[in-house]
Amino acid sequence: MRQSEMLVPTLREAPAEADAAGHRWLLRSGMIRQLAAGVYSYLPLGRRILLNVERIVREEMDRAGCQEVLLPIMQPAELWEESGRYTQYGPELMRLKDRHAREFALGPTHEEVVTSLARDEVNSYRKLPFTLYQIGTKFRDERRPRFGLLRGREFIMKDAYSFASDWEELDRTYQAMNTAYSRILERCGLEYIRVEADAGTIGGQGETHEFMALADVGEDTIVTCKHCGYAANLEKAGYQASGSSLKAAPNEDATSISDDSTATAHKCDEEAANTLVRIQTPGVRTIAELSAFVGEDAQHMIKTLLYQADGQLVAALVRGDHELNDIALKQVLGAEELILADEASLAKYPNLTVGFLGPIGLGLPMVVDADVAAMEHAITGANEIDVHYSNVQPGKDFALDKVEQIRFAAEGDGCPVCGERLVFTKGIEVGHIFKLGTKYSDAMGASFLDRNGRQCAPVMGCYGIGVSRLMAAIAEQYAGEDGIRWPAAIAPYHVHLIAVSWKDEQQRQLTLELEQQLLDEGYSVLVDDRDERPGVKFKDAELIGLPVQIVIGRGAADGQVELGSHALAASGETKRKGMTAQEAITYVKEQL
Repeated sequence: MRQSEMLVPTLREAPAEADAAGHRWLLRSGMIRQLAAGVYSYLPLGRRILLNVERIVREEMDRAGCQEVLLPIMQPAELWEESGRYTQYGPELMRLKDRHAREFALGPTHEEVVTSLARDEVNSYRKLPFTLYQIGTKFRDERRPRFGLLRGREFIMKDAYSFASDWEELDRTYQAMNTAYSRILERCGLEYIRVEADAGTIGGQGETHEFMALADVGEDTIVTCKHCGYAANLEKAGYQASGSSLKAAPNEDATSISDDSTATAHKCDEEAANTLVRIQTPGVRTIAELSAFVGEDAQHMIKTLLYQADGQLVAALVRGDHELNDIALKQVLGAEELILADEASLAKYPNLTVGFLGPIGLGLPMVVDADVAAMEHAITGANEIDVHYSNVQPGKDFALDKVEQIRFAAEGDGCPVCGERLVFTKGIEVGHIFKLGTKYSDAMGASFLDRNGRQCAPVMGCYGIGVSRLMAAIAEQYAGEDGIRWPAAIAPYHVHLIAVSWKDEQQRQLTLELEQQLLDEGYSVLVDDRDERPGVKFKDAELIGLPVQIVIGRGAADGQVELGSHALAASGETKRKGMTAQEAITYVKEQL
């Protein structure tokens, strides 16, 4: 390919919207361009990378015995209503109406469509098991698209769906897909980890795992144990709490206002240790403000959070230094929908004041985190404006009817398996596999006759891997100071031939000879034949980031070429080293 004939609009500066290293280099190298928030065009080089990722994904899916299909992007709303997800999925589901006012959704996933297909076409155990997959465009109306291709509103994805006659068959498919995903990521050159995960809006009745590419820019937190190998997404991670009961009382030097409005230093001695104390806290609404006001650490306070669980108002209590895991809370409550209550939804509860909420006399169902239940004394809101309580004793001042682990694992916690300290890192979710069970087949009436003539629901699994997200994750892991050096397996071309002066007959001729030899060896080649200054060519070569760069310059008259900056960086040398064209071919073979 001649670079002079190719659309490669490189940039000298990154656009303002680029907020991650890999995203900046993808824009600067002319591989993608933003059309709207979270919507991108793939230019020729970027498209070639996507095709290479798709090729690897397709090869491994075929190797695992999957069959490729292509399913509609526009999906009738009736299918989503059958599964119950039309309302559950929320505003992220893109919805539209046609000219006849019929409702449709632009598919973020295809569970409903593929289950409908199986319902109509599969009626006997003899047709099971099988797995269908597709590679195509998906849509999700993200509230805040960010990091370029990592969180977009339109994205390219491989999604696969398996149908089995029983759980044993599903287990075999699940393991085959686990192996296939590992091979895909290894072939793409990604550093990754497989973790236990939550099923989210897709749901399911069995285990689920995510494949995480390690990257500081990742939005997911990965919790691991280096001792036993335990690994989970933060949302799913178990833990052994780092401490048990905590004694707490306001610091003796903290200043508060007593009920008689006399400013006093708040004292707490052993005689008053079991006495509930009211503290006047004017304008103190947050944990941070309360901590500063009374002079106590947040671990000695209780946060009271209110949620709407399937329309019912419930309270959840966690320590002030902990964060509530709403997924764990949702599972404890068995709720389909869990929404943090806002001031508007609390308008009909005049006794509930945001910023001063507490468990004493609350009059609502409560789920208490296990660490809260273990506290000896705590500070909480008093359900009264500008008032808090200290010396609150869980189990005495409020009931501990429902105690569960509903917080996220935190620094210092122990592994749930072996008790060793957990490690927290960041990652990008690039793949997710699920055991759906009969969630969708039951809801949508899909069934088959088993060996004994009984009507049964097929046992399903689904398996997603983000093709465009893989490209972005690789960009993050392979981003350097001057650009991205793409792994050979997915690079748009293997070799970049950079002719310093295309007008020079000897340089041009040697470049063409090298190109033909490389093509004959099966390598893809990009030739920089532009009439540009050498500095411009070298800078663009850094931005494009092909695995091997060969510079054809003044030494062409003697059949000599030089290796580009990637080879210099690998060797630690600062000056390009000359070699014959044949030696350059040998070098390419060694590298690729």
